[in-house]
Amino acid sequence: MNGFDWAVLIGYFGVMAAIGYWSHKRVNDVSDFFTAGGRMPWWMSGISHHMSGYSAVMFTGYAGIAYQYGFTSFATWSFPIAVGIAIGIRTFAPRLNRLRSRLGVASPLEYLKSRYNVTTQQALAVSGVLLKIVDVGAKWAAIATLLSVFTGLSLNQGILITGVVTAVYCTIGGLWADALTEMGQFIIQFVAGIAMLVAVLGELGGFSSLWTVWDKLPAGHGHPTAGPYTVTFFLALTFIKTFEYNGGMWNQAQRYMATRTAREASRSAALSAALWLVWPAVLFFPMWASPLLVKAQKPDASDSYALLTEHLLPHGLLGLVVVGFFSHTMAMCSSDANAIAAVFTRDILPAVTERARTWSHRAGLLAARWTTVAFLALSMAVATQVSSPTFGSIISVVIKWVAGLMGPIAIPFMLGLLRPWRRSGPTAALVSWALGLFAFWLTNYGIDGLSTQVQTATPVATSLVLYTVLGWIKPEPSAERDAILERVNTDGDDEQAGGIAAPAAAVKD
Repeated sequence: MNGFDWAVLIGYFGVMAAIGYWSHKRVNDVSDFFTAGGRMPWWMSGISHHMSGYSAVMFTGYAGIAYQYGFTSFATWSFPIAVGIAIGIRTFAPRLNRLRSRLGVASPLEYLKSRYNVTTQQALAVSGVLLKIVDVGAKWAAIATLLSVFTGLSLNQGILITGVVTAVYCTIGGLWADALTEMGQFIIQFVAGIAMLVAVLGELGGFSSLWTVWDKLPAGHGHPTAGPYTVTFFLALTFIKTFEYNGGMWNQAQRYMATRTAREASRSAALSAALWLVWPAVLFFPMWASPLLVKAQKPDASDSYALLTEHLLPHGLLGLVVVGFFSHTMAMCSSDANAIAAVFTRDILPAVTERARTWSHRAGLLAARWTTVAFLALSMAVATQVSSPTFGSIISVVIKWVAGLMGPIAIPFMLGLLRPWRRSGPTAALVSWALGLFAFWLTNYGIDGLSTQVQTATPVATSLVLYTVLGWIKPEPSAERDAILERVNTDGDDEQAGGIAAPAAAVKD
């Protein structure tokens, strides 16, 4: 990178901070901070939902998969996500919106106290917060790895720079700042992605390379499944991503909650699913073609896309692509930080201290901001250790830890919204959560030699089976639970187009 590239990068950071300052004026209370007051347009919610779903790991870990195995990087990653979100268009998106519009909650997990009990809410909240610290730590490590290739900065320096800039805009601006910066980041990534695609096509001989390149690539690069990424892995990941990207990891749930109505939440999900189906393919093509243009230096080929960018793009555009790397990571990390702050201040703290239950609007907003800063600091500390023997490589953390541990946390939260699981109460939720976590430990650390798909799918499958079966053999009926399900599952005109959250007690059944 030269001075021109650095100017582009520094200018980007400045714009992100300015957006955070502007968004600060729109945040008056915790509802504005966590759910944009229910006033976010569906198209902004959809783009924000899409951008908050992936990070620089795509340009490191998944670039390595694309370099080694080809088309399978799309077929077994972004395509399953598109399918999973499409499933949630009518299943989860409108119900998550009604949590805000009908029950008046500001945190995705806030309804669990009434749906189950405080113990269940706390178990899911605390374990989810700890998981997200590790998850976001992996994202910081990924972007710092890329930054080191381009600038020579150390891993820790890269983590510090990206973390501090993200903390500035998402702490003062809340979800509005996240969504607005994600809009800008999508535009930047669109320009950078098209520039990279054009550069690669020019190097390979023109537009026809889109279909002729496969004959030149190593054998099997055009196959949808390859190596450890088998059909079984595809099915397992589709199952997992259906829960994760429809709100199981909370930040996506916030995007649906932030729209004005349940119908707009469904439109937001449809837009996000369409973007996941199309846009990653544009980004992946240069990665698929990279074995013809560069020689990866790292064993896992995680440096291949960075080397390709340096090889093909002129200064200025190189800086723009680096900005694109940052945009994805900062989008995901800031949205996760906002979701974790919501869960911590609305779900965990009120159960720990009575003072938190009576906070004023100002005190609650201040706590939300300090919680955001604390979460980002902890995740940055974890990022310095993400490639240690405890965690493994970056891609291992993302696939194994996040996909494996997400299921036990998401199953009681997501399925608890649906009528077919109305029989499942606190016992089903806690047992499925605890034994799902045990299944993760057993398949990843207790038994050697298991395949990636078994390690990934077993925890979520265990939780699903236990949550369902225990609901039938040990039902725990509750009038309050039935009332919540009725409000969340019933279509109607009472969803407030203005986006102001309605207190649960004021909503007619």
